[in-house]
Amino acid sequence: MTTDPDGTATDWKSDLRQRGYRLTPQRQLVLEAVDALEHATPDDILCEVRRTASGINISTVYRTLELLEELGLVSHAHLGHGAPTYHLADRHDHIHLVCRDCTTVIEADLDVAADFTEKLRATFGFETDLKHFAIFGRCGTCATAGPAEDPEDPVAATGAATAKTGGKGPGEK
Repeated sequence: MTTDPDGTATDWKSDLRQRGYRLTPQRQLVLEAVDALEHATPDDILCEVRRTASGINISTVYRTLELLEELGLVSHAHLGHGAPTYHLADRHDHIHLVCRDCTTVIEADLDVAADFTEKLRATFGFETDLKHFAIFGRCGTCATAGPAEDPEDPVAATGAATAKTGGKGPGEK
C-alpha cells in the first residue's frame, strides 16, 4: 500500500481484485520495490526483491512489470540508453529531467511543457503523451560546478589530458 500525493491510501490488493487479479507475493514485492526505488530498472527491482525473496528471477520481474503496467499501476520511461525505468503510476504525471553528469532524475510537472505541447498540437495536430518523455541536460548543481567535459571535443579532451599529466599535453615529454 502507498499514499497518494493528496494523502489517500492506494490499496494495491483492492485495485488488483477489482480488475480480476490477485495480489500475489511476487506482485507485492515488485510493487513495493518500485515504490521504494522510485525510478528503477528491472535489474534494480530484482536486486531489491531478492533481499526478501531470493528465488525470484528476472523473467518474473519483467512479466510482473508488464502486467502491472497494463493495469495502470506502474509506468515506465526511457531515461538513457539502458533498460527502461519504472515508477508507480498513481503519482502525478510528469516529465523526467535527466542530468547527463550525475544521472539525477528530476520529476517536473507537465504544465512546464504546456506551451511546447500546445505548439505541437497547433502545428502538427499532434496529441502528446509526455509520461514517457525525458529531457537530457545538466542539473543545477552540475551546471554550477562548471562546464561539462565532452570527450568528442578535442580542445576539452586536450585540456583534460593536460590537467591529468601534470601540465603536459598528449605526446609532450
